[in-house]
Amino acid sequence: MTQINKKLLSETDIITKFIMPAILQSGWDDLTQIRQEVKLRDGKVVVRGMAAARKTVKSADIVLYLKPSIPLAVVEAKSNKKTKLTGMQQGLDYASLLDVPFIFTSNGDGFIFHDKTNPQALETEISLEEFPSPQMLWDKFCVWKGYTKAQLPVITQDYYDDGSGKSPRYYQLQAINKTVEAVSSGNDRVLLVMATGTGKTYTAFQIIWRLWKSKAKKRILFLADRNILVDQTRINDFQPFGQAMTKITGRTVDPAYEIHLALYQALTGPDESQKAFKQVDPDFFDLIIIDECHRGSSADDSAWREILEYFGSATQVGLTATPKETDEVSNSDYFGDPAYTYSLKQGIEDGFLAPYKVVRVDIDVDLQGWRPTKGQKDKQGNEIEDRIYNQKDMDRTLVIDERTQLVAETITNYLKRTDQMSKTIVFCANIDHAERMRRALINLNPEQVAKNDKYVMKITGDDEIGKAQLDNFINPKKAYPVIATTSELMTTGVDAKTCKLVVLDINMANTSMTKFKQIIGRGTRIDEKYNKLWFTVLDFKKATELFADDAFDGVPEKI
Repeated sequence: MTQINKKLLSETDIITKFIMPAILQSGWDDLTQIRQEVKLRDGKVVVRGMAAARKTVKSADIVLYLKPSIPLAVVEAKSNKKTKLTGMQQGLDYASLLDVPFIFTSNGDGFIFHDKTNPQALETEISLEEFPSPQMLWDKFCVWKGYTKAQLPVITQDYYDDGSGKSPRYYQLQAINKTVEAVSSGNDRVLLVMATGTGKTYTAFQIIWRLWKSKAKKRILFLADRNILVDQTRINDFQPFGQAMTKITGRTVDPAYEIHLALYQALTGPDESQKAFKQVDPDFFDLIIIDECHRGSSADDSAWREILEYFGSATQVGLTATPKETDEVSNSDYFGDPAYTYSLKQGIEDGFLAPYKVVRVDIDVDLQGWRPTKGQKDKQGNEIEDRIYNQKDMDRTLVIDERTQLVAETITNYLKRTDQMSKTIVFCANIDHAERMRRALINLNPEQVAKNDKYVMKITGDDEIGKAQLDNFINPKKAYPVIATTSELMTTGVDAKTCKLVVLDINMANTSMTKFKQIIGRGTRIDEKYNKLWFTVLDFKKATELFADDAFDGVPEKI
């Protein structure tokens, strides 16, 4: 029999002829426990001018799993011209993303085994025949993690698989696994911090699914503060719960269901008769998921806190993109330190979130201030107080129509230079300002409005017609509305995947970092099908100063 010269073989040949046979011979299941060419990152989007392209990213050669929900090891292969140790740095990087302790590298002659569970022999050399079995690695993994026997049925419960091939991204799987681990070990307060656009709701669904299917938790409450968040969740990510799920309406909690979705406003209120959560016993729910928990649950006097304290014996998991840490309010005080954090910066680097450019526009009246002439009157005939009005006053204490017109012209000119059908959100100081901005934009875009009178819409909490268009605005398949003027309604929880322009005409000086991150998050989603890979922030209110704050973790692209 002719001896194979390994030096002439490609990396693929080394995997096929030597590495995979060694793994299979050790008892690994090719269908359920072995994945090849596992792409963990999407590749950062790099913007040049008005064009964008992704950086090329490498895939992990082989990832080994106990089952699809539990990765155990990374195997990196190299051609025989290189040493067995060559791929170790690469393997350690992938292992960090997957939170696994075992890394193997090979050139076909044997393996270098990096074992984080054994600090006394961190890297050892083993032959092809000595590759460990799934049970050997799982036993070591359980000791490394500190799992008890009672935890194992919960930890080993599969995530939901719809058969489409969709599986959690590496950071979602980490978030799911760390939460399930924490809950199974008896931790009843868990915080997850995940940047806007990284799939918090899908992650929450998988957490609930595994805890519910393993019977670790039987009755679950998903709490949110916006109707659109509850409805999107019920129709999309939570759909597999089917008949076991209900949305609480009419201030009635139906104990026949196991999965309850609710607005906290639907469960409580200032009057005792409005406190619908008291219709069931304090131990009725054993798991509560609080979406966007920065919005109130961490404040002692909030309605959220009232509900959470009533169901105090339940395990409570808080989800947020922007944890609140101030002198008065702290998520960490209530939930403890985050079980897992995935930041905007990480999301952009991995290519899961859209990078952005910031275009700052300074208006003379904002910079220099404005003072009325002696006896000058407003449109209602009232004398204007004689003082200097600065940027904080604009569109709140003082309305200058020429300034609104100038902002609207700048937005219109930008869209004409780029794409007049780019979905755009204009954040205004208040509802009145949003209405005036809508009118100015309509008057500047008569041709577009003639094609469709919903080209510009005011979408605010007081406007039922505008709110009815919110679903159309965030639906990539719907061209209209194109421009949405808003104040508070769209700062959070609006999944506008194709938003390419975020306009800031709201005073940033008094804006919390939490709110600022939520506003920027309206543009961070990627939708390659509709060519949305990056977005622009058009800044009229010196928001660039907030981008420089240490608490903001995403750096804008250079123009």
